[in-house]
Amino acid sequence: MGVKMADPVVRKVLANGLTVQLLPIANFHKTYAILTTNFGSVDRKYKLSPNDEWQTIPDGIAHFLEHKLFEKENYDAFDLFGEHEADANAFTGFTQTSYLFSTTSQLKENLEVLLDFVQAPYFSAASVAKEQGIIGEEIKMYADNPGNRLYMGMMENLYPHDPMHIDIAGTVESIAQITPETLYAVYQAFYQPSNMTLSVVGALDVEETFSWIKNNQAAKEFISAPKPIRYPIISDPSGADVIKSRTISMAVERPKVMVGLRGLSSWSKGRDRLKAKSAIELGLEMLFDDTTDNYLQLYNRGILDDSFSFSFEIERGFHFASFATETDQVQAFIDEMKKVLENAEQLLVAGQDQFEATKRASLGRLIFNLDSPEAIANRFEGALFDQATIYDEIAVLEEITFEDVLSATLNFIKPMCLTAMVINPLHND
Repeated sequence: MGVKMADPVVRKVLANGLTVQLLPIANFHKTYAILTTNFGSVDRKYKLSPNDEWQTIPDGIAHFLEHKLFEKENYDAFDLFGEHEADANAFTGFTQTSYLFSTTSQLKENLEVLLDFVQAPYFSAASVAKEQGIIGEEIKMYADNPGNRLYMGMMENLYPHDPMHIDIAGTVESIAQITPETLYAVYQAFYQPSNMTLSVVGALDVEETFSWIKNNQAAKEFISAPKPIRYPIISDPSGADVIKSRTISMAVERPKVMVGLRGLSSWSKGRDRLKAKSAIELGLEMLFDDTTDNYLQLYNRGILDDSFSFSFEIERGFHFASFATETDQVQAFIDEMKKVLENAEQLLVAGQDQFEATKRASLGRLIFNLDSPEAIANRFEGALFDQATIYDEIAVLEEITFEDVLSATLNFIKPMCLTAMVINPLHND
């Protein structure tokens, strides 16, 4: 295919352990920065040395920390970003928490704000109690959202005894257990510089920007602590605990259904994991994209419609695929998804002539992302893929063969750890 791109990312590890990744992009006016800690909602148990007892922390504390770090004793970090003409945000996932901003000016000042507010925790009993009320309402709102209930219901089916089945925000009961002391302890364990990565992409001078970051970090004192030891998040590696199906009723107009497929593979190297991810995504596109015969036949029969979507997600310690639609033929959709997956080998081989076109389309989408500092920075996945960047993704994707796709996809599908989550309309009899 002929697409060869050198990786222009400059990566350095500071004396305190913070990984810094800088990517200057010529002719860009905007700069995007994201500071990520390798800590998310699945990290419910940890200890600081092998001889310690496991510390269990309340569900939702990673998300709670994300909210609380913005608020200080006498200022709010959002206000400071606004004063420096930057848009800021944050998000918490299963395995990481990230803080970010984008700006067209005052990069140094905004980097200072980002590093300073994340690295200077302030928690009081009054502010924690206030946040418990705010997040409690957020949790109740999620519980009334059909899309969220469908997704989290599928996760509960796939991982019924593992932390992935609990909403990232936790529960009203779990966040009620959070105290300032708990927040400080968890912060000190997981917000160490050596557990964090700062990525800056866009309009920047590498040496100047690195100097700003280095000086900011050198002026601070950090509590020396060992990296936390994490409790295993998978209780049954065989997948035998997967719940086959579950149905609930909500105020929806049409039934919603999501089929989930849990993967059981493991990879010792991050680059092997990245290759498997790219290959499986190509395989699923060849099976379920809206241009395939599989999709068109099911569409014409009314088994799925334009709401149909599918995705493959891979995180630290687990991976799965999901297939969702609104349909009046719920069982037919479940049966047909299973049928396609069971016959994946024959279907992929029969459609082998579409491999290059599918690969080119995927490669085109990746290259298109090079026009977006946000898209580039948000694809930095740290240790999950051995510090791979979007340029590594492009190189890996270009080298993937049809045989790679067939092997990776079948290895993922063959255990057939399937579940179905259904939301039916409420019946007002």
